Amino acid sequence: MLEARALNLTLDFCLRVGELLLSSGAGAADVTATMQSLAWQLGVRYPDIDVTFTSLSMSHQASPEEPAVIQVRQVKQRDIDYEDLTQVDHLVRDVLGDRVDLMEARAVLARIVSSGHNTPRWAVTLGWGVMCSGVAILLGGNATVVAIAFLAAVCIERLQLTMARRRVPFFYRQVAGGGVAAMFAVLASASRLDVDPSLVVTANIVMLLAGIGFMGALQDALSGFYVTAGARLTEALLSTAGIIGGVSGGLSVGAVLGFPVGRLDPGISDWESVTMMAVGSAICAAAFAFACYAPARAIGPIGLIAAAAVVISQTIVLQGFSRAWSTGLAAFFIGLVSYTVAGRVRVPPLVVVVSAVVPMLPGLSIYRGLALLGEGGSANSSDGMLAMVTAASIAIALSSGVILGEYVAQPLKREANKLESRLAGPRLVGPLRVRTGRAARRERRDRRETVDA
Repeated sequence: MLEARALNLTLDFCLRVGELLLSSGAGAADVTATMQSLAWQLGVRYPDIDVTFTSLSMSHQASPEEPAVIQVRQVKQRDIDYEDLTQVDHLVRDVLGDRVDLMEARAVLARIVSSGHNTPRWAVTLGWGVMCSGVAILLGGNATVVAIAFLAAVCIERLQLTMARRRVPFFYRQVAGGGVAAMFAVLASASRLDVDPSLVVTANIVMLLAGIGFMGALQDALSGFYVTAGARLTEALLSTAGIIGGVSGGLSVGAVLGFPVGRLDPGISDWESVTMMAVGSAICAAAFAFACYAPARAIGPIGLIAAAAVVISQTIVLQGFSRAWSTGLAAFFIGLVSYTVAGRVRVPPLVVVVSAVVPMLPGLSIYRGLALLGEGGSANSSDGMLAMVTAASIAIALSSGVILGEYVAQPLKREANKLESRLAGPRLVGPLRVRTGRAARRERRDRRETVDA
């Protein structure tokens, strides 16, 4: 039994960890399990935990005769920060491994959330620009398209940052970002440059889609947290609607001024274009990870995984499969390998997964749907709605494929570790037997019993 002061500090620490995980895009099931494990390790048995999209609550009642201790914490900030997420993940592992106590863990957590980053803010802005340049390469754009996409992304990022500092809601920031992307395409069309301005719009749509939590919404729905899933899905749909509204408004202005952007109709992919798509995908994923403050050791593997996923997707498309199925299978590959890769580079799997799927976000389908709907006519309207449905199916395929890959990867890794322990040897130095987690726990329990005695 913990005294009241220790109990309050423990609940507060668990809630603060859960708040940071939830604001970084972690699923409600992961947040609940982490808080439950921390509470148990710190001496709070069987706490009641409730996680929603905007708040977390945690309570503990020592006995039916005593009143329950309840604490609630609001989730107010939702900026993606993979450096803080990684540091908190390491802190959780240290607490569960008995390497730090409660007071030291609280001090470390306070230092994590209050300190800044070594990466300057202008470098992050350039990272977003490089990300959109990678998308332009992925779509087959030339050097002029890449340069315009880079400039548009920098302007969008600075505009959204200024609006965020003025506490403008995220929906209006998405509208403004979509409008800026469309206006850059209109200016490119008006300048008579030898470019396809629609590629600029598509590249920046992917940038605006990158921060939307489709994956977390589907994970919450699959794990039974329907209230949180519904809230996240509402936010994702509203954010996507803001992008659509901003882009369609910019395209309409261009059409009125006599500078239509046109429709992007990509041809059938061939093996020569797959190479450039892989390069663009690697640049896009690595730049996104850098812009979200991911540790430098993870940026290279993220780019390689994204490139391999795009090659898999395009290979399946060339065999005649639909875009949704090819994207889902590529996302399954990402989820399957990210669990092991994340362990190697010492980051949470969420960092690898979200960054690697960014190049496959359905920006192309959204833009084609907007262009078709803007042209009018029953046939174009039907094709436009079909493109929008395709975009939704791609987003669902990405999320479900990644989550299925994670489900399969975790038991596979456990079995691989067991097989490695059986096959290792003969050993010429070091221990003859590799301790498993169960043996290590048994040893720690015996050591505690000896000390108590």
